Amino acid sequence: MRLSAIAIAAGFALLLVLAVGVYAYDSAHKDEIADGVTVGSVDVGGLDRDQAARVLERRLVAPLRKPVTVHFNKRTFKLPARKLHVIADVDGMVDEALAASQEGGVPGRALRYLTGGSVDERVTPEVSYSGRAVDRFVDGIADAVNQDPRDATISATGSSLNVVKAQNGRALRGAVLRRQIAVTLRSGSGPRTVTAKAVRTKPDVSTSEVASAYPVYLTLDRANYTLNLWKDLKLAKAYTVAVGQVGLETPAGLYHIENKAVDPPWSVPNSSWAGSLAGTVVPGGVPENPLKARWLGIFDGAGIHGTDELYSLGTAASHGCVRMSIPDVIELYPQVPVGTPIYIG
Repeated sequence: MRLSAIAIAAGFALLLVLAVGVYAYDSAHKDEIADGVTVGSVDVGGLDRDQAARVLERRLVAPLRKPVTVHFNKRTFKLPARKLHVIADVDGMVDEALAASQEGGVPGRALRYLTGGSVDERVTPEVSYSGRAVDRFVDGIADAVNQDPRDATISATGSSLNVVKAQNGRALRGAVLRRQIAVTLRSGSGPRTVTAKAVRTKPDVSTSEVASAYPVYLTLDRANYTLNLWKDLKLAKAYTVAVGQVGLETPAGLYHIENKAVDPPWSVPNSSWAGSLAGTVVPGGVPENPLKARWLGIFDGAGIHGTDELYSLGTAASHGCVRMSIPDVIELYPQVPVGTPIYIG
């Protein structure tokens, strides 16, 4: 029994010595960061407070003083560090790393000491910066990168229609770029270079859809006294017409049919050539009214109408309007809705 008591006492003494030794070792290493602890991507395991602070200053804080560079295709954009107003709390990050090293209490730490274990802990870098500066930077890149899509459309002359092909646009993925910059700033270490991405934007009218966008089109070739009717961009019929005489030319350019009428009244212009009718309104369908049968208004009193002066067709004889034979204007009228484009060349 005496031997047993002595053995028990010796065991307790040994445990006490071990406990004191572990406590002393733990106390001696209380300011040492455990292996396996990182701040962002910076390994601070095995370092004391001052050593960890110096490493973080060199590897995490120093890169924050460099500009953020964004590449898009062959263009480069830089955001100077001074505009970001970056602040890094090195002491706070070291405190977090030390706190993570204390996990498991004395027994857990003792086991790590004895077995050479580590703590798998990543401390998030405590970095603050101006979000407004990043937003302005990204908005500036968007202004430089973004391109509106171009709808397919028509390039007309007096005698032809040509399709101008659609063109895709592009739009910067601004939200993605902001996240990329945020990750770069918060990680501290590593390259401060980001590659921006953009998405393709589609036009509303594709090249294959342009014909359906222009089911009817008119072109006037004043030099050859020809009014062309186009359907689905194909020439449907050409009409011989009269156009405005010298000094009262039919206006050139792109217009649209603004209004239509059957047997339209004539609001006579206050011009010397109108004689006694100047400023009056002549009812439709009467012999004195030169606007015969149909009217398709183009611009500022000029329009397409029928005439019984067939000898004038193929000449510059009108006061600005486009004259057609009565059968031709009656034929054309229902085929041309209000809004139809007309190019006068």
